[in-house]
Amino acid sequence: MGLFDFLFGNKTKKIQDFKSRGAIIVDVRSKGEYESGAIPGSKNIPLQHLSSKIGELKKLNKPVIACCASGMRSASAAGILKSNGIEAMNGGGWFSLSQKL
Repeated sequence: MGLFDFLFGNKTKKIQDFKSRGAIIVDVRSKGEYESGAIPGSKNIPLQHLSSKIGELKKLNKPVIACCASGMRSASAAGILKSNGIEAMNGGGWFSLSQKL
């Protein structure tokens, strides 16, 4: 295991694991940011609205990969989801994530 994997975990492997289990991708950028480019099939739930969508996401009973522009908002989103009992991970920036899918 390299230093990068030790510090950050192997994100590509985790993404593939989540994907193999039918994960949904939640993009927490603003509507305008999302409309300027996004991962096909992702759900746009801006970070400030995420808490009100927890019940909806729980009903899907699938792991969630959160993404945003750089990975900062999606880190917050993953924390919110995990604290509400949803298996979630920070996928980082949407464009970088799209290259790993």
